[in-house]
Amino acid sequence: MKKDLMITIAVVILVLALAYTVAVWTSPGSPMNGDVSKCIGEKAVLYTQLGCSACKTQEEIFGEYYEKLTVIDCFYEREKCVGAIEYTPTWIINEEKIVGIKSIEKLKELTNC
Repeated sequence: MKKDLMITIAVVILVLALAYTVAVWTSPGSPMNGDVSKCIGEKAVLYTQLGCSACKTQEEIFGEYYEKLTVIDCFYEREKCVGAIEYTPTWIINEEKIVGIKSIEKLKELTNC
């Protein structure tokens, strides 16, 4: 019983932290604009997968500018993902695999955008 309670508490904390992070990353003062997203899209590839909640969160961070990114959906383009990545979302920047949700600031830093 105690183990179940601890797992439930951990999940709630994780969800709240993720919700806060998304709110901060997508706030009106966010450093995102069309030029930044276009630059990131030219210098990075984002591997996602239909049904991946973290991938959806990454998409929400970019909002209307998501379409400017170079995205490979492993659900539809499986052959491009097998052997290339293990997890989604994964960013490929300068031939380096960067796994997980990344903030716009972090992506700007990694891509020099």
